Order: sequence, then structure tokens, then C-alpha cells
Amino acid sequence: MLTRRAALAAPLILPGLARAQTWPDRPIRLIIAFPAGSVTDTLHRNLAEPLGRELGQPVIIENRPGGNGVIGTEAGARAAADGHTWTVLSVTNGALNTYTVRRLPYDPLKDFASIGYVADNPYVLAVKADHPARDLRGLIELARASPGKLTYSTGNSSSHIASATLASMAGVEMTNIPYRGGPEALTDVMAGRIDSTFTDIPAGLAQQREGRIRLLASTYPTAFRLLPGVPPVSSVLPGYGFVFWFGISVPAATPAPIIARANAALNKVLADPAIVAKLEGMGYVAGPGEPGKFTDTLRQQIQELAMRARAAGIEQQ
Repeated sequence: MLTRRAALAAPLILPGLARAQTWPDRPIRLIIAFPAGSVTDTLHRNLAEPLGRELGQPVIIENRPGGNGVIGTEAGARAAADGHTWTVLSVTNGALNTYTVRRLPYDPLKDFASIGYVADNPYVLAVKADHPARDLRGLIELARASPGKLTYSTGNSSSHIASATLASMAGVEMTNIPYRGGPEALTDVMAGRIDSTFTDIPAGLAQQREGRIRLLASTYPTAFRLLPGVPPVSSVLPGYGFVFWFGISVPAATPAPIIARANAALNKVLADPAIVAKLEGMGYVAGPGEPGKFTDTLRQQIQELAMRARAAGIEQQ
């Protein structure tokens, strides 16, 4: 019986094995559905070169922003399933868009197969260096004193849910000003046109060192070891907490042997002590693992973040 089953499965397995033996035979395109300089972009640009060395072919970053990650992610889902087009899925385009975008043209679970989990980190809440709010309690008090007057900028759904949930839990009204991406959202905070934004750690720390912004809190559920001196929002609003994750996927029909080889390469890069140290210096915690780890994260986060977005009053588009 085992022999017969193996014989029946062989025609399905052998072509994939054959392709995996010669894969990759040309550069790999890594689609990032957000602008250059965004948190998603900066993280994966640091992985592209070591991944290319491991695979024997260059990994070329292709930024395809637009529609809060929809345009680039749909392109990744519709690409040829030959292992040469990878797509970064994050909290925004991998989970929140399933709730916020009414007619989403892709399904993160059905249209993609996971290569693996990459890393996660919190966001940091930033205000201009001379903003009257000296800490998170001060920002909340200002918002409570002037309902709807204080503004927050959002460059993606991740920063939107972080800010909207903070306002909801604090019982204050603040006005959301959407931007094309995180860098633009932070720029207008530094210019004093916007009161606050949740931004990524590398950008936040860099601008704080330059004296342009003040960091009030992080979204991590507890004190984050890579952010000494920056308290969690939960120290003021118990129960608050968001961790923003990243993973890499390919079109759903990609042969399993190719996915296995891609996963092995990704995990090897993420386990390199030099890479780990570099990522931690930017505020990221690497998370190598089997493809199923990232698939499980997607499934759980799609459900959880939809509930949290609804509770925060985020409307569907």
C-alpha cells in the first residue's frame, strides 16, 4: 500500500523537486507594497543582500506602493508561481486590509503560501520636540481638553489602529490625517503641522537623536528591551499593546520544494549573529521558523485585528 501511494504521488512531487534543484535561475523580485523609506522597506533592504548570497541570485527590492498596500500585494498574488516573486506581508497588507478594505482583491491566506516569518517590533509614539505634551499623560490631557483639535498622522493601517485604539481606550477624540506612507507622516509631525504619529523605531530614534521629535511611548505590551527609557502605552492605558510583524510569501501554487529551500535560506540569514545584531540595533526582533509559523500568525492576526479595528471605530473603505 505504501509503495502504491508513493507511486501515485510521484508524478505530483517529482516536477516540483526538479524545479527546486535548478531554482533560482534568475534574480528574485521582492515586492514591498509600501514606499521606499517605510518601515517595511528599511527592514527588508537589510536582508536582500545576504539572502541573495545564500540563494546564489540577487534579491531585488521592488517598491509598489498605493492603496495602503493593496496595489503591490495584489501584484504579488497574481505573479507566476515559480518562486521568483516574493511579497512582504505585514500587519497592514496581511491582516488589517482584510477588514478595512471592503473589496480586497487578494486573500492573504488563499492567494499566498508562506516562506516564513521575518521579524517584529513595536511602533513609537512621536511628537515634535517642543510639543507641549511632555509625556503620554500630557498628550491625553491635551486631547481631553480640546476634543477633536489634536491630530495624528497615519502612513498605513498599522499606525492608524495604534492611534485610534489609543484614543478609544483613553476616551478622547483626535483627528486622523492619512498620508501616503510613514516617512511623510513623520515629516509633518517634525514640522509641527501634526501633533503625533506612531512611527517605526529606526526613524523615531534617528529623529530623536537629531532633536526633532520626542518619543512618548511604545506600542509593545510591556517595556521593550531595545527601547530603554521609552515606556509602553500600557503603563498609562493598561491592556494596550501592538506588535507589528513582517513575513514573506509567494503565490499559492508555488511548489513546496521551492518554498522549503527559500525558507531554509531565510532562516539561515535570520540566525546569523551579525544580522541579528543589526536588526536589534534597528529595533527588530528576528523570528525564524517554519512556514507554518507565519501562516498561523496571519490567521490569528486577521481575526484579532478585525475585532480591535472595529472596537477602535476604524471604518471600512
